[in-house]
Amino acid sequence: MPITVPEGLPAIKTLTGENIFVMTEGRARSQDIRPLRILILNLMPTKTETETQLLRLIGNTPLQVEIELMQAGTHTAKNVSAEYLLRFYKTLSEVRGSLYDGLIVTGAPVEQMAFEDVDYWEELCEIFDWSRRSVFSTLHICWGAQAGLYFHYGVDKHPLPEKLSGVYEHRLLLPTHPMVRGFDEVFYAPHSRYTGVRAADIEKIPALELLAASGEAGVYLAAEKGGRRVFVTGHSEYDRDTLAREYRRDVGRGLDIRPPRNYYPGDDPEKAPVVRWRGHASLLFANWLNYCIYQQTPYDLAELRRPEVLGAGTYARACLR
Repeated sequence: MPITVPEGLPAIKTLTGENIFVMTEGRARSQDIRPLRILILNLMPTKTETETQLLRLIGNTPLQVEIELMQAGTHTAKNVSAEYLLRFYKTLSEVRGSLYDGLIVTGAPVEQMAFEDVDYWEELCEIFDWSRRSVFSTLHICWGAQAGLYFHYGVDKHPLPEKLSGVYEHRLLLPTHPMVRGFDEVFYAPHSRYTGVRAADIEKIPALELLAASGEAGVYLAAEKGGRRVFVTGHSEYDRDTLAREYRRDVGRGLDIRPPRNYYPGDDPEKAPVVRWRGHASLLFANWLNYCIYQQTPYDLAELRRPEVLGAGTYARACLR
């Protein structure tokens, strides 16, 4: 949340120069406040686990948020009951007429398949298209980020020599961007994927900004100017033991795979993992909710139907397609 200070305070200039969000008393008094409406499109097979991970981070902010859960209706989930989905999850047909401040699109264990071969790809394209007119800002995670970059900008994914699994060091590339306010110059985040996107492909798109990357893991964070779409290639929401469970699962399947990098002390899977990404994860979600949504979204969500609203940003203008 911003610091609210008296008009004309000399410290405003210094704090603003340090990328600290300062709000004058006049702006604070003019703000209309209401709960944010966030829709989570959960494409992971472990639905309950992913829900908990995301809600933990969203709930760690001071903003009041109303959550709805969404599934791909054209896909049959194998790890959760139909009753559970019917009770807690909606489909596109049920939310089509609604408006949301934010949408989160999770990852999915399908990155080795061509996008068009995923059984719910056509539905996901329809959801992405719907979100252009019905959602103020969308946060895409891992395969969801790859799918979003491919759909909106034609940026394709590429296979990696081996599975990228571990906790990697990242560096800020655009430290003054609101999405990385409060980040250390060097920070850590988990990755778990077989494919990646190339920085050169993102840098060719004038509407996109590359915010953070890793020497080992490559692109980590990119955003559309204006904050309407944010793309995170890693899994900052992961729990302490998520990579460990994935590793044991892969070993149990007979895959020739090495332990997650920089995760176990000495890369020894017999030792307890070390968590080094929680602070950054909380900042990532807090910054998205605050700067990409709360400080920009209209009080009356019906205004999202106006193209000039969807195209507006506090610190830039979105490129709508």
